[in-house]
Amino acid sequence: MFIAYVVVASLLAVVLIGSGRAKLVRDEKITEGMHKIGVPDSWFPRLSALEIAAALGLIAGIFYRPLGIAAGIGIVAYFIGAVITHLRAKDTAGLPMPTVLIVVGAAALVLGVATV
Repeated sequence: MFIAYVVVASLLAVVLIGSGRAKLVRDEKITEGMHKIGVPDSWFPRLSALEIAAALGLIAGIFYRPLGIAAGIGIVAYFIGAVITHLRAKDTAGLPMPTVLIVVGAAALVLGVATV
């Protein structure tokens, strides 16, 4: 189970860092999609910081599991918020990615709890 946690946490951390970086540098594809669902520019740095902090928490959770568990909870909550935002904007095309990340975040959370 520990190896599974390391693999899932590491891969999810890479995805979160990439997503956080894209928001931070205002990647055109990300910016366009987020404006479409009503996310203001002023939120980009905060959302980016949350994603990068979650990635760091997952990696730190390899060595100190409670931090990884907390990061997993935060990731699930963050992407539930993303799904709700897409649903409010009636943007069903944007739902697959945050939904998958909820599942992967939940897997990291469950694996983290299972290996305490």
